[in-house]
Amino acid sequence: MAESVYKVIELVGSSTESWEKAAAAAVEKAGQSLRDLRVAEIAELDMQIKDGKVETYRAKVKVSFKYEAGS
Repeated sequence: MAESVYKVIELVGSSTESWEKAAAAAVEKAGQSLRDLRVAEIAELDMQIKDGKVETYRAKVKVSFKYEAGS
């Protein structure tokens, strides 16, 4: 089996509804410009609060994809 190398980038997705939708937004956006996405790891969750209420859910996501020369 040939050796493979994967690159990991960190993204932050946001949603007014949930952390799950925030994470999905980050992965879906990455999928528009990156090929061969492999794994997404939730690194951190937080919220933006306004007037004592949750305004935005945010998910910091580490996404890996197969590294190709020039990436």
